[in-house]
Amino acid sequence: MHKKRRSKENQSKKRWKNWLTNFLLVILLIVGLVLIFNEQIKNQIVKQTTATNRIEHMTPKKIKKNEQKKADFNFEQVKSLDFDTIIQARLNQDQLAILGGIAVPSVQLNLPIIKGVSNYSLAVGAGTMKEEQVMGSGNYALASHHMINESLLFSPLVNVNVGSLIYLTDLSNVYTYKITMKEYVTPDQVQVIEDVAGKKLVTLVTCDTTGDKRLIVQGELVSASSTKEASEEAKEAFNIATNTYK
Repeated sequence: MHKKRRSKENQSKKRWKNWLTNFLLVILLIVGLVLIFNEQIKNQIVKQTTATNRIEHMTPKKIKKNEQKKADFNFEQVKSLDFDTIIQARLNQDQLAILGGIAVPSVQLNLPIIKGVSNYSLAVGAGTMKEEQVMGSGNYALASHHMINESLLFSPLVNVNVGSLIYLTDLSNVYTYKITMKEYVTPDQVQVIEDVAGKKLVTLVTCDTTGDKRLIVQGELVSASSTKEASEEAKEAFNIATNTYK
C-alpha cells in the first residue's frame, strides 16, 4: 500500500517537474525570440506610432488645443531610445501635444511635430526644443532620435543634401525652407538653435551614428503660404487631403 502511494507521489512529482521544465523552456524561447528580433520589433512599433500621429490625422482645431498643453523642454534629460520608452510612448500617445508636421521629401521624411522634448515625444516624432518658438520666424528648432533603421525618425537626415527643401505645417500655413548647412557638432554647441538676427531658420538636431556628436541640418525660409495655396509637392509630402485643413 505504501509502495503504491509512494509510486503515485513520485509520478505526481515527475509530472510537476516535467510541466515546470516545459514552462521554463517556453519562457526561455519567448525571451530568446524577443532578444533576437528586438530591433525589428522596436522599428515596427516606432513606424506604426509615427504613422498614427502624422499631420494627416490632425485638424487645425486639435492643433490649437495642443498649443495650450504643458510640455517638457529639458533636452539634457533625453535618454537613448530603448524598448521600454518605445512601448510607453505607444501606450501614452494620446497625451502627446501634436503641433504640426515636418517633411523632407528628398529623403522621404514625414513626421509629426510634438511640443517639447520628452522621451516619449522623441520616440514618436520631432520635438520642439524651445518653448516660445513659432513656425516661420526666429530659429525653429526640432530634435529627434537617430536609429539603426535609417528610414525612421530623424535617421534619414544623414542622407540629406544642402539645397534640399524642408516643409513645416501647422495646417493653417506651410513654410518652405531650403537647407543651407549640414554639419556635425559636439553636444555642447547649443548656440546652433539660438535665433539669428534678420534670419528665419529651421534647425534639425539628431545624434550621429556613434552617438558622440550631433548632426545639425539648418535651412532658411524661402516662402510661406496658406495650406490651401501650398504647392502640390508640399501637400504630397505631408499626404494631406483637402478636408484636413478646411
